[in-house]
This record gives sequence, structure tokens and C-alpha cells, in this order.
Amino acid sequence: MADNATHRYISSFFLVGIPGLQDFHCWIGIPVCLLFALALLGNSVIIITIKLEPSLPQPMYFFLCMLAVNDMALASSTAPKMLGIFWMDAHWIDFDTCLTQLYFIHTFCIIESSLLVAMAFDRYVAICIPLRYTTILTTPMVIKIGLVGMTRAILMVLPCPLLIKRLPYYTKYVINHAYCEHMAVVKLASANTLINRVYGISVALSVMVWDLGLIAASYTKILQAVFRLSSQNARSKALGTCAAHVCTILVSYTPALFSFLTHRIGKKVPPSIHIIFASLYLLVPPAVNPLVYGVKTKQIRDRVVGLFFPNKKISGN
Repeated sequence: MADNATHRYISSFFLVGIPGLQDFHCWIGIPVCLLFALALLGNSVIIITIKLEPSLPQPMYFFLCMLAVNDMALASSTAPKMLGIFWMDAHWIDFDTCLTQLYFIHTFCIIESSLLVAMAFDRYVAICIPLRYTTILTTPMVIKIGLVGMTRAILMVLPCPLLIKRLPYYTKYVINHAYCEHMAVVKLASANTLINRVYGISVALSVMVWDLGLIAASYTKILQAVFRLSSQNARSKALGTCAAHVCTILVSYTPALFSFLTHRIGKKVPPSIHIIFASLYLLVPPAVNPLVYGVKTKQIRDRVVGLFFPNKKISGN
């Protein structure tokens, strides 16, 4: 009660953007806008293409549709506020709005990771036990896998804003970031934040270790199966079906791991570098994933060409 009598709780935060690069915000906003537009356009094209092409409704493409929807949601939870900061000096954000953004960003990130695991399992079944592919990955099973991934993300992230809500925020209101990131918000609290920090790092580590472990296990089995094939052509074809997924994994996890490590152990890394990578982690995968699958997947590539260039004859190669 004494605290409530002598201190006034803050009602909003000030998002700095990229510390040290404020003079270049208007220019930094250009690639952010392009990535956002590319994410929305590219993922929309992927969804429309899969819906229109009768040969594509297979488990792999159901997962790809889920990934496209999640990528658009992830980019939309971050980019508009960043553009407001960079182009309109809209730095202030309401306390509850900040917690809402924080919740959705981290939820969509975990859903993304879950979908990458599901797609790795899809490739494992398709290559290692192809005769049981259609019986294992039925439409109800694909939906269940998607719902499990979504439920896991919702439940894992929900305690984060709830734990922040119980903390007092009296004087510190400046967030040295371009969006409401969990640890950046926690650090401003005027109280002991051990529980928040332990829970946050536990969630991040468990998701990365568990999901990367499952992906690594799937691809270990896939490589073992591929190298048992006698035909070089069969090996190339089998590995080719995994190329787009491997590219997506690299695009998604590389900046995520860098951001995670620099935020906790990279004390000498300039804040601007950390925040740039943290932003790339949220904007690059949604923009690049449609390009990767569009280029690497022949059925999608041919259908997209057919949509935009209906008179162009598509090669059968």
C-alpha cells in the first residue's frame, strides 16, 4: 500500500526503435516495409496457389498453408508498429497493448517452430516409410498436429504477460527496442524479476532444444534412409524434396539463435546489432519462406507461373 501511495504506476512505454541509429530510422523503415509487403503478398500467393491446385492438397502443403498464415500473423504483429516508430515517430505504446504485442509475437514464434518440426516429421514419413504416408498423415492427424502446436504455444507464452502484470513499474518506461520483447520489458520493472527471467529463458531453451532435437532426429533418419538407396538419381530426388524445408529451418533459426545468445551472453555486442537481428528474426522468415517454397517446389512454381502468366507454356522438367 505504501508503494501505491508514494509511486505512480506508468501507463505506457516509450519504444526507442534502434538505439544509436535514430537518425537513420526513415531509411531503415524502407527495408522493413518491403519485407512486410513481401511477407503478406508472398504468403497470400502460396495459400491461394495451394487452394486452387488440386494436386497440392497433401499433408506437406497443409503444413505449408499453416506456416504461411502464421508468417503473415507474425509479420503483422511487429512491422506496423516498427514502421510507426521509423516513419511517424509513434514511439509510445500503451502498457496493455505492449503486453498484447509481446504475447502474440512470442506465441507466433513458437507456433512457427512447431510447424517446422511437423514438416520435418512429414519428410521423415514420406522418405523413410513412404508406404504408410497416407495412412499416418491423414487430414485429421494433420489438423491435430497443428492444434497441438498452437495449444503448446498459447499455454507456454501465457504466463509471460501475467507474470509481468504483477510487477510494479514506477520510473523506467524507455524500452531500448523496436517492439515489445519479453526481457526488454521485464528489465524495466521496479522489483525482483528472477521468476520472470527464469521462466522466460526456460521457455526459450525448452522450445529450441526440444524442437531442434526433433528436427535433427528426423533428418538423421532421413539421411540414413537416403544413403541406403542404390540409385544416385533416387538419392538426389529424395534430398531435393527436403531442400525447401532445410532452407526454411536455416532462415528461421539462424537469426533466432544469434538474437537469443547475444541478448543473454553477448555483452560486448552493440545494442543496435542485437535489435537489428531480433527484428530480422521476425521479418525475414515470413518474407523469404514463400520465395524458398516457390523456387524449390515445382508444383507451386508452375502453378504461380500459370496464375500470373496464363499464356506461358510451362516446362515439364
